[in-house]
Amino acid sequence: MKKLMTLLIAATVFTVTANAQVSVSINIGTQPVWGPTGYDHVDYYYLPDADVYYYVPEKVYIYQNGNTWRRSSSLPARYKNIDLYQAHKVVINNVDKPYLNHAQYQKQYASFKGKHDQTPIRDSKEEKYFENRKHPQHSQWVKDHPDQGKGNNGKGNNGKGNNGNGKGNGRH
Repeated sequence: MKKLMTLLIAATVFTVTANAQVSVSINIGTQPVWGPTGYDHVDYYYLPDADVYYYVPEKVYIYQNGNTWRRSSSLPARYKNIDLYQAHKVVINNVDKPYLNHAQYQKQYASFKGKHDQTPIRDSKEEKYFENRKHPQHSQWVKDHPDQGKGNNGKGNNGKGNNGNGKGNGRH
């Protein structure tokens, strides 16, 4: 009886531990259409061109104003020349308030300033992004290309799942 109880307790602990370690988070539908393709989940974007962060869950930009960090649903006028569709975005996940370590991110990603090397979600031909029908570009592309984007397991037209950019590891 004692062995049976020990076995049951061990099985319960194993089951609870195994269940606690499984966690998948996808927020493709809430990512802005100017965000880069290749990410199923994004917490923050850091935009080196503007030294600005975008917090996806709350849909707010976080930027410095003097010595304080401000939050806004739109970029201030001083950033009017930043093209969010072209500017490089660095994905930052699993970090709470990365802007509090701004000097680190600014230095680490300085080489991405001025790069225009990402395909924005708006321009993606990957079927997984078509789910968000709020964006007419996707609906129009589907109408214009009814035979494409199907039968490829959601991997896009090149079969790589990330437009062949080699990213998608949650770091760039």
